[in-house]
Amino acid sequence: MKFVTKQSRYPYSETIERLSKAVTDGGNTIFATIDQAAAAKSVGLSLRPSALIIFGNPKGGTPLMDAFPLVALELPLKLLVWEVGDNVYVAYVTMSEIAARYGVAGMDERIAAMDRAVDALVNTVA
Repeated sequence: MKFVTKQSRYPYSETIERLSKAVTDGGNTIFATIDQAAAAKSVGLSLRPSALIIFGNPKGGTPLMDAFPLVALELPLKLLVWEVGDNVYVAYVTMSEIAARYGVAGMDERIAAMDRAVDALVNTVA
């Protein structure tokens, strides 16, 4: 699986705030932010600070899901943010990887644009 991991220049909470702002400023919708550490704590377990930001733009994803229904298993897109020691990381699976996984064809420009957009979002903190 091809994924991208980048180190943030900011502390954990600020990374999530800045990414969330970049996502919405870019015309996307944040469908959910899942605090995975809080979920672990709710069942008596411990997990490093970790959150999953689930976001997308129906203009980009809908045509893909319409032509290739199984792509909906991967959309909306996700950004994983986690902290290890003093370092904060952001990771995501590229749209080109998702497209390859589901045999998406004939949408190269759309997929490349989505990859560029997600990379630009992550670069706001990396």
